[in-house]
Amino acid sequence: MVRVSQWRVILVLVVTAIGLWLSLPNFFSESQRASLPGFLPKNAVSLGLDLRGGSHLLLEVDMKALQKERLEALADDLRTTLRNKPSVGYTGLNVEGDAVIVSVDPAQIEEAKKRIAKDLVKPVDAAAMGGGGASNYVVTTTPTGAITMRMSSELIANEQARAVNQSIEVVRKRIDALGTKETSVQRQGEGRIIVQVPGEGDPERIKKLIGQTAKLTFQMVDESVSPADAAAGRIPPISEALPSDNPAEGLVVVKKRALVSGDDLVDAQPSFDQYGESVVSFRFNGRGSRLFGQATQINVNKRFAIVLDGKVLSAPVIREPILGGSGQISGSFTVDSANDLAVLLRAGALPAKLDTLEQRTVGPELGADSIKAGMIATIVAGIGVIIFMALVYGLFGVFANVALIANMILLMGIMSLMGATLTLPGIAGIILTMGMAVDANVLIYERMREEQRAGRNAAMAIDSGFNRALGTILDANITTVLAAAILFQFGAGPVRGFAVTLVIGVLTSVFTSVLISQCLIAWWFRVTKPKTLPI
Repeated sequence: MVRVSQWRVILVLVVTAIGLWLSLPNFFSESQRASLPGFLPKNAVSLGLDLRGGSHLLLEVDMKALQKERLEALADDLRTTLRNKPSVGYTGLNVEGDAVIVSVDPAQIEEAKKRIAKDLVKPVDAAAMGGGGASNYVVTTTPTGAITMRMSSELIANEQARAVNQSIEVVRKRIDALGTKETSVQRQGEGRIIVQVPGEGDPERIKKLIGQTAKLTFQMVDESVSPADAAAGRIPPISEALPSDNPAEGLVVVKKRALVSGDDLVDAQPSFDQYGESVVSFRFNGRGSRLFGQATQINVNKRFAIVLDGKVLSAPVIREPILGGSGQISGSFTVDSANDLAVLLRAGALPAKLDTLEQRTVGPELGADSIKAGMIATIVAGIGVIIFMALVYGLFGVFANVALIANMILLMGIMSLMGATLTLPGIAGIILTMGMAVDANVLIYERMREEQRAGRNAAMAIDSGFNRALGTILDANITTVLAAAILFQFGAGPVRGFAVTLVIGVLTSVFTSVLISQCLIAWWFRVTKPKTLPI
């Protein structure tokens, strides 16, 4: 006797109902979804760049600039280390190429090496590198007192991985702050990032927004350097000349060491000053407020510069200590530029410049054509599978088709719940899922045919079909999931979308092809009590 336990029937009904409930938003437009009752889900499957149109950017982290910045910080730290009492005499401390070079008094070379080994040479983060205890810097010395420090290959790889991961988060925050939805920001290779913004009609604004480093620092103006000395390049090693946002001011000489950085900002908003000019109001966290307050207390009546990406936005005089942890950035801002700067500061600074290697724009007309072609392909594939199953297996083929429709509902419901983005490769995954979904039914039904030919009665043939084919079904689908997992791990962009769709489709097809088909056949058997199977 064909029996299906009550818990299986309840499971099928509950899961199918939940899948239908989750997939409902896909049948409404965006405006209609916004007006749906609160108890209904609002998440629908988003359309990718190739279906909706938009902007595609391929970016690369500028590792040379990142390495130079790290070496300049190392030179500053080395200077401090050698000056600690008792000081070590040195000359010619500079960054040259990929190294920091300094000449030390030969009589103090051993003391200098000890200090460098103690204060500057550290093991690279073992967790980030997957183990190992390599040092961050490679130090070489000569008997004449020349010391050279270079970044180790392990440190360079670690810095690159950190920079890419941080850049992905910063880019995502910047684009999300503009209200753009369904953005895809993914890593490609070791140092590249793919950004896809569906529906964006102004790719240049996106490119400008994510390409700006937005490194904000507050640095003291070096008032000991006259404009003539600055123009002639006579600048102390601890200072640097930066261009001003005000063309009339020319170059501004500032101390290299920053008092406070934009890392300590917790908020930045566009606003207006008392004269009605556009400004950006900012607020520090506790650490930033403390550092900023201390710096302004000891530098009253001196100028400090607000520097953004190596350019001085303004250099006001500190009239009194600023202890509240908030202030304003003024400059030649429009309302839009002030808003964009506030977005950049809230999202945080990029660890290094991002170079645009490739830029493509997909028009909405091409996206509409892709949607139409994808829908036609899906409908044709679905109709073909339905007709084939009905012709080959008759009534049981109809049961398989009902399970196939339930499979598509569950697939869309899960993708909606995940907030997945549907692309052309994703549509290909859905079409492939249709064909694979009925594979399990084919295995089950062919086993039933074999059992019936061997003289089994209808009930025994049905039980054997489901029980003996289950192992083969699981084996076939597990290998498919493993292949999809490899695609997801090593692929990027569309390949990952195809892999995700394929995995979800495999999981739902096993559920529908086995459980739903079994419940339908058991119900039919109890009602009709046939002697033979119409298969």
